[in-house]
Amino acid sequence: MKTLFSDSDSFGTLRDAPLAERMRPRTLDEMVGQTHLIGPGKVLSEMIRDDQLMSMIFWGPPGTGKTTLALIIARETRSAFLSYSAVLSGIKEIKSVMSDAGKIHRSQGRKTILFVDEIHRFNKAQQDAFLPYVESGVIILIGATTENPSFEVISALLSRAKVYVLEPLQPAEIETIVTRALEDEERGLGRLQVQLGPEELHRLAVFANGDARIALNLLETAVKMAARGRPQGPVRITPGHLEEATQRKVPLYDKSGEEHFNLISALHKSMRNSDPDAALYWLGRMLEGGEDPVYIARRMVRFASEDVGLADNRALAIALDATEAVRLVGLPECKLALAQAAVYLSVAPKSNSLYRAYEAVVDDVQQSFNEPPPLHIRNAPTRLMKELGYGEGYQYAHDFEEKVADMVCLPAGLAGRKYYHPTDQGTERQIKEILARIEERRRKQRPGPTRDDKG
Repeated sequence: MKTLFSDSDSFGTLRDAPLAERMRPRTLDEMVGQTHLIGPGKVLSEMIRDDQLMSMIFWGPPGTGKTTLALIIARETRSAFLSYSAVLSGIKEIKSVMSDAGKIHRSQGRKTILFVDEIHRFNKAQQDAFLPYVESGVIILIGATTENPSFEVISALLSRAKVYVLEPLQPAEIETIVTRALEDEERGLGRLQVQLGPEELHRLAVFANGDARIALNLLETAVKMAARGRPQGPVRITPGHLEEATQRKVPLYDKSGEEHFNLISALHKSMRNSDPDAALYWLGRMLEGGEDPVYIARRMVRFASEDVGLADNRALAIALDATEAVRLVGLPECKLALAQAAVYLSVAPKSNSLYRAYEAVVDDVQQSFNEPPPLHIRNAPTRLMKELGYGEGYQYAHDFEEKVADMVCLPAGLAGRKYYHPTDQGTERQIKEILARIEERRRKQRPGPTRDDKG
């Protein structure tokens, strides 16, 4: 735990600090992006202006301003500010922080903002420790997380804190931040006369992928490379310097976090919507981000049955072939096998009839009485079972000319129930015709009405 500042207006930036730290915004006016929260008349700007703070959680990707916004809130509301890292601290440190906050509250009557970075890393017991102090008003908790609070923050804290979502910065916003750093002579690189062309600026902004910290770190690295061997004069950043500084883009992806589920959902729904280009893009995002290809293949197998089903009998085989390729050759060679499967599944005819049929079966299994199978379709391996009527009346399909017997196979309570309703898509059209012929054969086998039945 550390006190970033109490009465001082300084953010403690030093000339030897990284550029991203030196350029950290000091006021709301200096912040770029997040206008849905801090724009004129928006919720956080009004809350800060009226000094009516409440506990809150900032949820967003790295480099979008979570820590900076917490610092600005404390500074502009003249609150004491304590910073606490979930990575480095435990219950003992929590109690110490709460003790300090209580002393400030009693002696000065001031609000204490407790900023908890990476709050999702706390376990349930650690998060519980904050509750009494949040409820009593001793602290105003501001948590920062890159993970979905719904999954990572206990419900008791969520009910006492407002969640605000910070969005990734757009390339144009990153360009504004980089330009400020190039022009600022006090905290930035203005005294170096750095020359960065519009194409290079845009490339750097896109590479940053919504993260201001990455953008400023890359800029600082590129400037150092460009300045090598040039003791005087302007520093010109070339595409080569950017190439050397950036090396290779690492996509924003967390294999165990929400982005994992967001991207697999995007892949699944793109294939469902018969969009092979989008499917390939989301597949690439996952693979290049380090996702386990076996997981992707497993989801494709599920998709083949859930969304294609019997509309294309090859779909499941294609997905299983891709799975086998993943296991046989591994990365990176298996990427193309997954891409092939993604395109095939995207353009295949779609039917969820099989999925809906099984869901209906599950519903009946769970909601209705589970009757035993009818006696006539039970095996009778013992004499007692035969005496009890097992197998009596069974009709052997192969004894019938068209291999179909008019025999009820469902339990009595579900007789006549139809689960599978094929569509007119792809192969299911043929299945629909086959089922119609089967039903007609069964109908012909049924005995006609007797004279008494006719009245």
